[in-house]
Amino acid sequence: MAPTTQKALYLPQKFGDYTVGDIPVPKPGKGEVLLKVIATSLNPVDWKIKKYGIFLEKFPALLGTDIAGVVEELGEGVTEWKQGDKVFIQGQFINDYASFQQYALAIGSTLARIPDNISFEQAATLPVALSAAYTGLYQKNPDGAGLTPPTSPSTEGIYKGTPLVVLGGASSVGQCVIQLAKISGFSPIITTASLSNKDYLESLGATHVFDRKTPAAELKTQLAGVTSVPIKYVFDSISIEATQTVGLELLAPGGQLVTVLPPAVKAVDGKEFRPVLGLLRAPNQIELMTTLYHDLISGWLAKGVFKTNAVEVLPNGLNGIIDGLNRMARDEISKLKLVARPQETPSA
Repeated sequence: MAPTTQKALYLPQKFGDYTVGDIPVPKPGKGEVLLKVIATSLNPVDWKIKKYGIFLEKFPALLGTDIAGVVEELGEGVTEWKQGDKVFIQGQFINDYASFQQYALAIGSTLARIPDNISFEQAATLPVALSAAYTGLYQKNPDGAGLTPPTSPSTEGIYKGTPLVVLGGASSVGQCVIQLAKISGFSPIITTASLSNKDYLESLGATHVFDRKTPAAELKTQLAGVTSVPIKYVFDSISIEATQTVGLELLAPGGQLVTVLPPAVKAVDGKEFRPVLGLLRAPNQIELMTTLYHDLISGWLAKGVFKTNAVEVLPNGLNGIIDGLNRMARDEISKLKLVARPQETPSA
């Protein structure tokens, strides 16, 4: 039985300071489960919400959207799960469903089971990045590239001979895009990153890794030496103005540039922006996302077809998140995910 109160990290007001305090433990409603949050990872949006005052208007507000934990209580009608099951899920920017707390609610039908070869900390690195990568590639236009998802053996590998460029391959989203592209059969899979990450990205499925600082014109020449097939798909995992400009330059006329942020430059030559929403509970994405989490990702992880991000565990539970977010804001984190264990939060 879950306690009635818990520790949580929250923003008391817009632009306020992160605060760790006591709040009630929510009760699961129909179709919901209560999760004991064992691990949660940090994402750039978490520090940007505080710094820029974006997305949230109701305070106090809980942040965090990567959840890995165990099923603690079942709501009405939930029969697939039992207490103690190890699961992970993308949370929401709704207090009861956020991850920077010791207990959180989740929709039972969208949980993913954690296989035995994956730790809670590893599982917690995936949801936000995985959702962005999967919807960016497979969600219907205009919210994604509209490609056929690899939901069965008959749809795996069907993009053989089709090149894909991933800008920012060492980012959490970029790593997921590369692996999904490999499952879908894209070839070649070309990415930009720090060359110190070359071997690692090739182990995920990248066939060519170019220096992220290469000017667009030079990069375009290098791509011509890799493939003569027009580049119809570029996934920009960084999506600042500079990388969007590069992405458009690399695209063939009529191609699609998938971005994780809104367009910052103007598209030409019939090239299309595909800004990603990547939310598990978005009404137009729920079917696609449910298939990914409920039916696909656990099997891919168990078979080693899909790998999680590298992990750095933060000390002091929820308290450690504050320093972690500050490090992210200073751009001190690369290739790995910062993970906190909410249950290790000091009681006083």
